[in-house]
Amino acid sequence: MGSILVIDDERSMREFLAICLKRAGYRVTTAEEGEQALQVLEAQGPFDLVITDLKMPGPLDGLAILDQVKARAPDTQVIVITAYATTETAISAMKRGAYDYLTKPFKVDEISVVVERALERQALVHANAELREQVQGRFRLASLSGKSPAMQRIFELIRKIAPTRTNVLITGESGTGKELVARALHFEGPRAQKPFIAVNCGAIPETLLESELFGHVKGAFTGAGAAKEGLFAAADGGTLFLDEIGELSTPLQVKLLRVLQERKIKPVGGIEERPIDVRIITATNRDLEAEVARGAFRQDLYYRLKVIQVHLPPLRQRREDMPILVETFVKRFAGEMAKRIVAVTPDAMSALCAYDYPGNVRELENIIERAVTLEASSRITCEALPQLEKTKAAGAQDGQAVEIPAEGIDLDRILSDYEREIVLKALKQSGGTRKEAARLLRITFRSLRYRLEKLGIDSGLDERELALPPHSVEE
Repeated sequence: MGSILVIDDERSMREFLAICLKRAGYRVTTAEEGEQALQVLEAQGPFDLVITDLKMPGPLDGLAILDQVKARAPDTQVIVITAYATTETAISAMKRGAYDYLTKPFKVDEISVVVERALERQALVHANAELREQVQGRFRLASLSGKSPAMQRIFELIRKIAPTRTNVLITGESGTGKELVARALHFEGPRAQKPFIAVNCGAIPETLLESELFGHVKGAFTGAGAAKEGLFAAADGGTLFLDEIGELSTPLQVKLLRVLQERKIKPVGGIEERPIDVRIITATNRDLEAEVARGAFRQDLYYRLKVIQVHLPPLRQRREDMPILVETFVKRFAGEMAKRIVAVTPDAMSALCAYDYPGNVRELENIIERAVTLEASSRITCEALPQLEKTKAAGAQDGQAVEIPAEGIDLDRILSDYEREIVLKALKQSGGTRKEAARLLRITFRSLRYRLEKLGIDSGLDERELALPPHSVEE
C-alpha cells in the first residue's frame, strides 16, 4: 500500500485522516505545520501522496508545501484540503500540480475515493517511468554487443555523433541491426526524452506514404474526413528514423529534400508550413551510390542524408562477436520464457560460430530463440540447432560442386543469371502475380520492380518467359 503524509494544524483533522487511512491499509505519517512537514520529507524521503491543509500557521501554507513537494519529487501526488475554498485558490493549486482540491467538511467515502485514485495515478506514473527506463536501457549504446575492431569503431562513432543533430545514413545488409544503431544514436543524445519514431518506407504503399510522413488536412483527398498529424510532426523534438530509404519514390525524395533544407513541413492539401525540429536518421541495404548513378535516387538528397555514414559489417565478417551475441540472446530469451538455461555447450557454440548467417544478427537471434524454446536442459545443445546442421551439409555439397577454371569465371554474369532464375521461379509459383512473388522472395514490391527492370524482364511476362531452363532452381 502507499505511503501518505498528512499535514494539518487541526489535531482532530490529522487524527481523523490518520485513522481512516490506516484502516484502509496505508502507511500514514502526520505533521502539524509546514516546517515540520519539510523536516519529515527530509528525513523520510518522498511519499506517494501528500494531503495538506491550505491555511496553516507559520511561513509555509498549503500552496508553499505543494511547491516544495513538487520540487523535491515531481511524481508525488498532492491533495489540498481547506475550509476556505475559493475558485482562485482551487485553480492556483491545480495549476501548480495538485492532484485534487477538497473542501472541508468532507465525508469518509469522498476522501477515500480521491486518495485511491491519486495512488492509482502514482502507481501508473511509476510503471510508466520504469517502462521508459527499460526501453531506453535496452537501446542505449551499452546494449549493443561486439568486441570486434569494426564494432568498436562504430561504438566510438556513435558516442561522437549522438549529441549532435547531424543527419546519419546507416548502411549494411538486412538483419545487421541498423534500427538498433539508430535507437542508440537517439537514446544516447539530448533527445532521449523526446519521441523516436521509426517508419519503413518500403512497407507503406506509395499513395499513403506522403500522408503518413507529412499529414493531411481535412478533405485533402477521398476518405480524408478529418485532419491528420504526420510522423514528422509526431517526432517533433525527437528523431525520425526512415528505414529502407532507397524505396522512396522520386516525388517524395523531392519533398524530403525540401524538409531537410527548410526544416518545415506542409501537410497534404495544406497551404501553411510549420517549422519542425527533427533529427533525421536513414538506413538502407541497397547501394545508394549505384542508385544515384542510374538516376533512381537524387544525388542532392543522397549527400544531404549522408552527412555521416555508419556502415554495419555482416555478421560473417566479425565472427569474434558471435559468442557475445549468443550469450546475450540466451540470457534474454531464457528470462522471457522463465527457463533455467545458463550456457551453450562447446559443440553447439562451435556450430553457431561456423555458420555464415545470411540473415545476420536477426537470423542468429531467431535461431537462439528457437533453441531456447526447444531446449529442455540447462545448456543449449546441437540437438536444439538442427537447421545449422542441415545448412552446413548443404553448403558443403554446394562447395564441392563449384569449380573455378584456370581462365576464371564471370561472377557478375553468373550471379545475374542465378538471380533471374530465382525471380522467374517466384513469378511462376505466384502465377505471375508480382506482389505474391515479392512476398515469396521476402522483398518489397518496389525492390522486385527494380530487379525486373535490371534483369530486363519488366515488360509483359508470358508463359514462354516463365518457362524456366532445365538447370533452374528446383520446385
